[in-house]
Amino acid sequence: MSASGAASDERVTVSDEAVAALVVAAEEGVAFDGLRAVREGDGDAPYRFETPDVTREDLTESEFRDACTNHPEYVDNWWFFEGVDRSPADRAFLRWLESGAAEDWEVPTRYDALREGIVRSWGEVAVTAMLGAGGRRYELRHEDEVETPLPELERHEDPRTARDLVKHDDRGRYRPLKTAPTLPTGWAFVGLDGRDCTRALDLIYPATVANWHLEREGDLDVDHWRPTMERQTGIYGVVETWDRGEGHEHVEWVAEACCDDSQCLKRREWQYDDETELDADGGDGVFPCREPCSLVVSAARRWTRLEGEASRTYEFDLTPSEKEQVEAIIEAVADGRVDEIREADTSEGANRYRTRFLRAKRFDDEGNLCGVPTDPDGDQAADGEH
Repeated sequence: MSASGAASDERVTVSDEAVAALVVAAEEGVAFDGLRAVREGDGDAPYRFETPDVTREDLTESEFRDACTNHPEYVDNWWFFEGVDRSPADRAFLRWLESGAAEDWEVPTRYDALREGIVRSWGEVAVTAMLGAGGRRYELRHEDEVETPLPELERHEDPRTARDLVKHDDRGRYRPLKTAPTLPTGWAFVGLDGRDCTRALDLIYPATVANWHLEREGDLDVDHWRPTMERQTGIYGVVETWDRGEGHEHVEWVAEACCDDSQCLKRREWQYDDETELDADGGDGVFPCREPCSLVVSAARRWTRLEGEASRTYEFDLTPSEKEQVEAIIEAVADGRVDEIREADTSEGANRYRTRFLRAKRFDDEGNLCGVPTDPDGDQAADGEH
C-alpha cells in the first residue's frame, strides 16, 4: 500500500515518443525485462515483438506500433528505465526501489505492486514508488509517518525545498550532519517524477545515491583515516600528530563515538589505512561513508588537544549508587536518551531531578565535584580549557 494510504487505479498508456523510440531501438535489438523487439530484415514486415505472453512476427511498422500500444506496461517499463535520459546512478536507484516488491517479478505483477505502492527506506526517508498521472510517481516522507494521512502533513512538490526543510530537527536545532538520525517530521513530497525524486534525496542526504551506486559497481573510492589526516593542514594538521604513537586506539574511539548508527546513518567503509581495519562497528546503513567527514575531522582535532593533557589522580567520595549514577548520566548523554527519561522517574540515574540532587550534594560553589579542583596548582589544561 502506498504511503498516502490508497491504491492507484491508474491505467498504463504508452506515449507516442516511447513507441517511436522503440521502433528506432529495434534496429539494434531490444531485450529488457521480458520485452524483445527487433527488426530482422529490410522487407515489408521485418519487425518482431515479444513478451512472455505473446510473440508476434513479420510485423509491418504500423503493426509493430499497434503491438506496442496493446502491451503498454512492457513498453512503458523499457522507456522509463532505458529510453529516458538519466544518470546510471539514478537509473539503478529507481530500479532498486522497485526491487522492494520482488526483483524477479514479471512486469505486469510489478505494475500491480506499483498501483498499491512499493515502499523502501533510504535512511529515515520512506520512498514510495507508485503509478500516477503520466506514469511512475514518487512520494517521500519521514519513515515514522508512513501511516500518517497525507492531509496531516505539509505537502511539497518542488524538490528544492528539501534543502531548507531538513536544516533543523524537530526541536529547532541546526543539523550540522545531514545523515544524522534527526530528520524532522511533518512533511511529504508528492507527485515527484524519477529525476525529482533523486534530486530531493540528494538534498536530504547529499551524494548518497551516487556513492551507493559507485559501491555497487565496485568503483567507490574510499579515503581511509591515515591518508585523510596526512592531507590536513593549518589548525587541523594537529590531528596527524595523533598517529605518531603505537597503535591506533584513538581512531577506534573516534569511530565508536561518531560513526555508530545512533549518530550517523551512513555505513562507514573507511578504515585506519589500506591494511588496518578498525574494530569499531561501522553501522548497517544502506549508503556508504567513503571518508572521515568534516565533523569527524573537527572533533578529532579537539580531542587530539585534549588527549595531550597529562593524566592526574583525583580522589572523590561517592556512594556506590552515586558512582553508578555518574556512569548512567554519561551513558544517557552519549546515547542521546536524556530526553526520553521521564521527570517523574527518579529511579533513573540520569533523571534531571536526581542529577540536580547529586549536584546539590556533591558540588561546591565553584562547580567542583566533591570540592576537588581540576587544577589544584593553578596549571592550565590543554588548549586553555578544562
